[in-house]
Amino acid sequence: MLTREELEKREDSYLASYAMKSMHTRGRVHPEDEHPYRSVYQRDKDRIIHSTAFRRLEYKTQVFVNHEGDYYRTRLTHTLEVAQISRGISRALCLNEDLSEAIALAHDLGHTPFGHSGEDALRILMKNHGGFEHNIQGLRVVDILEKRYSQFSGLNLSWEVRESIAKHKSPYDNPYVSQFETNKQPLLEAQIVDLADSIAYDNHDIDDSLKAGLITECDLEEVELWRYAKGKVKEQYGNLNKDMEKTHAIKYLIDLEVTDLIEHTQLMIEKMKIKTTNDVQQSKERLVSSSPEISKKKLELQEFLQQNAYNHYRVARMADKAKRFVEELFRTFVKNPMQLPPEYQKWIEEAGLYQGVCDYIAGMTDRFAQDEYLKLFYPYERV
Repeated sequence: MLTREELEKREDSYLASYAMKSMHTRGRVHPEDEHPYRSVYQRDKDRIIHSTAFRRLEYKTQVFVNHEGDYYRTRLTHTLEVAQISRGISRALCLNEDLSEAIALAHDLGHTPFGHSGEDALRILMKNHGGFEHNIQGLRVVDILEKRYSQFSGLNLSWEVRESIAKHKSPYDNPYVSQFETNKQPLLEAQIVDLADSIAYDNHDIDDSLKAGLITECDLEEVELWRYAKGKVKEQYGNLNKDMEKTHAIKYLIDLEVTDLIEHTQLMIEKMKIKTTNDVQQSKERLVSSSPEISKKKLELQEFLQQNAYNHYRVARMADKAKRFVEELFRTFVKNPMQLPPEYQKWIEEAGLYQGVCDYIAGMTDRFAQDEYLKLFYPYERV
């Protein structure tokens, strides 16, 4: 029988000395007896998957608003891809797979409807009322807003998962949460999620943008990484039809980026003489990183996507429309909070008017936000 204590012993014997081991967790805000057959991070992962916020990711925008088509990635499918990549990298580096997976599953729980457009709108609207940042909102979700336990609010996740949510960093995110020692680097398991996030969206945004007709494979020939991947696919498989060639090229790119990340990170760990989690957190720079060569080529790819996909007029139209939805909903609810559901009217008494309205809107799916908009502003729509 594999008990939690046996799981912890196995971790202690096969994980690297600088991995975050379950037995060394700093625990939970609300003390609980741990599960007899699951480690602390396995339990965190299960709590996240069963949360309301996690289910809502299915209908939250990645790049394309949900009604644009059911082929495109959503926040949920993106999250699952990040979790898969994170787990594989952690396994190869002898780090804690369960912790990386839990962090990955939680990393987008604070996202608004309509992706970064919704977040931009709330950031402006909340500027003088405490601000808005989706990682900090994710922490609110798991600490306060989820209501699944009679003993406490939130999911009562471990310190390490909560800290990693707060310190998630990408080109879109740079949160500041003082309680989590911002002068220290994140754990390696958390750093892996940040880079897995980048690998996932680089490659699935190529796939979705091609499918949507925002870019063409001819356009992509400008990008060195894409040319290299296409050349390797032709060497290995010969002539393929266009769809299969594209699929193999994207798979090759993911494998290339993941392999490079694993190998370069191991070199950095050895170079910096990392032996403990404390060494990781005291390091002057992040240790999980791509090689300089791949980093440069990734930057070229990301700049191409920014210019040709994210700035495409169709995406710009979706983004502008999304901002209007969020702005008008926010102002209407602030002006007359009696239009909010009863549970949020009550929540405003505790959280304050602006924060309560912000929490309500941030938790919406794209579809729900659109429905609320119709109910509030279209006279013949049933309320």
